[in-house]
Amino acid sequence: MYLQQTSKPLPLLSGSQWGESAVWQWRGLRCHWRLLGRPNQFPLLLLHGFGASSAHWRCNAAAFVNAGYQVYALDLIGFGASDQPGLYQQRLNNHIWSEQVAAFLEQVVRVNERGPAVLIGNSLGALTALTTATLRRRLVAAVVAAPLPDPALIRPSMSCHNRLYRHWTRKITMLSCRLFPIELILPLVTHTPLIIAGLQAAYYRRIRSDRELKQLVTHPARRQTASRTLRAMCAGMALRPHQATAPALLQRLDSTAQRPPLLLLWGRQDRFVPLKLGFHLQQKYPWLQLVVLDKCGHCPHDEAPDRFQAIVEEWLKRNLVNPK
Repeated sequence: MYLQQTSKPLPLLSGSQWGESAVWQWRGLRCHWRLLGRPNQFPLLLLHGFGASSAHWRCNAAAFVNAGYQVYALDLIGFGASDQPGLYQQRLNNHIWSEQVAAFLEQVVRVNERGPAVLIGNSLGALTALTTATLRRRLVAAVVAAPLPDPALIRPSMSCHNRLYRHWTRKITMLSCRLFPIELILPLVTHTPLIIAGLQAAYYRRIRSDRELKQLVTHPARRQTASRTLRAMCAGMALRPHQATAPALLQRLDSTAQRPPLLLLWGRQDRFVPLKLGFHLQQKYPWLQLVVLDKCGHCPHDEAPDRFQAIVEEWLKRNLVNPK
């Protein structure tokens, strides 16, 4: 008796190579994405943080499939295996990434036919998810932000200053972004223990033996186009419109009754985005729910996946209107 072989291998359920990989063209750029689960399941999109990629959801995709979701994960432009454009091609910021996400939801996930999707983001991915949910609300059923970073939540926006001040601040920022020697500094960081030290700062647990984690972060950062893309990100985030900052997005959501439910997940030992910011947001916007994970840093989905899954799955059961 012979076993019939399939035309392609079954997708991996865990590890950095989880799911089926594909490429989608958006505005002339190649966007890498992953898929796991059946089409009749509720759509859920995972969005990675700065310096990471869809591979960073290695501990979560299969668990969400088992909970009844079809799981997508997208490499945002500039990250992972997606294209890395330069400053003169595209300024990169959460507004641009939200446009990428919205197009992905419409063209690939097909939410216009299936209904809105759940967005779950880590760090920069959380800011992108919030941006998408605010600007394209009909595409999003719920948002999980783990955690929610934005320098604008800490320091005043340039919109508070007069036009002349904003003009010269933008000029100086753009000049700095063009002249700063990123092409010399980034290789120095990515080919030395400095990048591992930075990665360790995102975790509470020791990551010394986690070779897979180190590889999924260092490989994209060592691509030849990584330096120019980092320059595009620095300029894009510094010069983005006030409407794309987290304070403005949250205020806009606060003013409407048709906002999607939003969960904040924060590691108590987060060294990048202090927990006090999460408490401040919960106090200012009571419709947000904040959950704190002890002995956890900036990446709760990867550092404490079992606790992360239990919290998110229970919250989604209570907050999704029509889960499948």
